[in-house]
Amino acid sequence: MLYSIRNSFVLILIFLFAVSSVAQSDWQRWEKSEINYLKTSITSERDFSYSNSNLTYLFSKTLINTYWLLISDLDGDNCPFHPSCSSFLIQSIQETNLVQGTLMFFDRFTRDSNPVNREQHYPVYKNYRYYDPPALYTLNRERVHYIPPYTVVE
Repeated sequence: MLYSIRNSFVLILIFLFAVSSVAQSDWQRWEKSEINYLKTSITSERDFSYSNSNLTYLFSKTLINTYWLLISDLDGDNCPFHPSCSSFLIQSIQETNLVQGTLMFFDRFTRDSNPVNREQHYPVYKNYRYYDPPALYTLNRERVHYIPPYTVVE
């Protein structure tokens, strides 16, 4: 009995010594830290302005701005592909034309909504998103560069 009391007393002393050795003392001051809980906004990086008076440009820019405001901002940063769907629309219109680029976007948008077996069809980008650029869907065979699934793209 005396042996167990002595052992528990020794354990209490060790615990108190350990706690007091890392405790905050008077001579150390807590410093105020500025914590920012705000997430950086995706919309601050977007260009909503119109810089050209071409009819095709105006229509495509209106389509892109509408997509950003009505779909992309409400959905958040949840696009499983790289580039994102709005970037895919911009790149596909720049690479082809307005009609073909819009059709490529709607094809991509329907593939985005179906999550079944994505890893078997797409390579993976470095941020764990599926790599699916518009260059893979143009009708120009020289520009299409096939990348097998399960490949990590830098």
